[in-house]
Formats: sequence, C-alpha cells, structure tokens
Amino acid sequence: MKGEAFEVQVGIHELLGHGSGKLFHAGTPGAAKLVEEKFANPITGEPVTGPFYPTGSTWDSTFGKIASTYEECRAECSGLFLCLEKAVLDVFGHAEQVTGVHDITYVNWLLMVRAGLTGLEFYTPETAAWRQAHMQARYVILRVLLEGGGGLVTLKKVVGADGRPDLEAVLDRNLIPTLGRDIIGAFLLKLQTYKSLGDFAAGSSMYNGYSEVDENMLQLREIVMARKEPRKLLVQPHMHAVEGGAGAALMSFEQSPAGMVQSFAARFPAEDPELLALYHAEKAVVSD
Repeated sequence: MKGEAFEVQVGIHELLGHGSGKLFHAGTPGAAKLVEEKFANPITGEPVTGPFYPTGSTWDSTFGKIASTYEECRAECSGLFLCLEKAVLDVFGHAEQVTGVHDITYVNWLLMVRAGLTGLEFYTPETAAWRQAHMQARYVILRVLLEGGGGLVTLKKVVGADGRPDLEAVLDRNLIPTLGRDIIGAFLLKLQTYKSLGDFAAGSSMYNGYSEVDENMLQLREIVMARKEPRKLLVQPHMHAVEGGAGAALMSFEQSPAGMVQSFAARFPAEDPELLALYHAEKAVVSD
C-alpha cells in the first residue's frame, strides 16, 4: 500500500503540481486584465493591483533561495488535495468503491505527516537552515496541519518497545476529507496566489514562518536523530559466466562499503572482453 500511495503522490506532484500554475508579469495583457476587471485577490478579497513579476524576471530570480522548496511544497500540497478525488485515483488504477477515505489517500496523508517529522533530520540548528528542499516542504505541511487543529494531526512523545524515547504521529482518518481538505486547500490557494502574482514579500513571510523550528520541535528533532538508522547499503551479487562455457556462477560480496566497491568493480570492469569483441565485430559496418 505504501508503494501505491507514493506512486499516486508522485504522479500528481509532478504532472498536476509542477505542471500547473500561471505567472503574471507586469506590462502583459494578462496582468492588465486582472487590474482592469478588478479581479479579487483570493486571499485578501481586495482588487488585484500586483505586484506582478518584473519584466525579464523568473520564478527563481524573484523568490530566490526559497523558490525550490516553496515549489516543492506547492506540488506536495497538490498531491494531498487531489488524491481525495475519485477521478484521480481511477487514473492510477484504484477505482474500487470504498466507504469513507480510500486507503491510498489515508496512507498518502499519513506518509506526508511522518515525512514532515523525520524531515527534521535535514535541519541544522546551529545555522537555523534547511539542507533539503523536499524535507523543508514536508515539514512546512506538517506545521500547517498542526496549526489547523481540530484533532486532525497529533504528535505524541512515547516510549518505544526498546525503552527509548520515541514519537507517534496520529492522523484522524475521518477528518481528512473535511477539515484536512479545507486546511490544505486554503494553504495551497495561498501558495499559488503568491506565486502567480510574484508576491515575494507575502509568500516568503508566510513560508519562512512555517519553516521555523521552535524549541518544542527541536526537542522532537533530538528524538528523530536518536532514532536515525545507519544508511542502508545495497550490495549486489554478480552473475558471471564460468570459464570454458560450463554455465554460470553467482559471486557474492561482503555486506560492507568494501564489498560494495568490489561488487561495482566486478559488474562494471574497466575492460569488458565481450563488449570489446562485439565492437570489433560491428566496427566495419558502423559509420563514424
């Protein structure tokens, strides 16, 4: 279920998240039309007057250091919001009828809450800086969901089975299509509005505010770091032909950094006799 939920999130994230959204540049017909028709700003309700993107500017040049993580957050929110739509789930092959929240949707939201918590690993307290755009984005989403209240998301300090401090994230499944949808929808509207209008002042103020890690979150980070597991090593075996053409044999390697290097060297040698022989055999008929 985790894999299927992640597939849905990534699909929406990339195609409908990053793949949507209009930018309004000053001096263009689109921006002029918003002003002339006194189009209401979705956040303030006041007529749109700008600020709009300066001529020649881009999203990245306008939003600077936060452009990447802000955009990732917008795409992640798109995934959370749209995975509640039956039509979207149908596209990914989850057309079965269910009562209440679909398992795919629930697992997707739960994974996001967990990612927001474990993402604290990528925050450096000494410099008060984030080191990874996606993780900062997921932490921001967690903060938004917690701020929404109503019992949707709760973080608890618990004692693990090993007797050490641990954390438990609780997500009320029944509140996802109501309170959860409203919270993420309102936040996504702000993200999109500030981006579309090139409103760096309001957008950065909001986003940086949610990115802050207060004392309580720093305490949770200590538990996250204490629970961090060593990075997993994927050491692949090597199937190779036995000399004399008497079949094949499987070569295994030690599960260590040294074994990983040996595996790579065995599977990708500096010189491959079979590949070289193929090259010489076809060289005459291949043009330069």
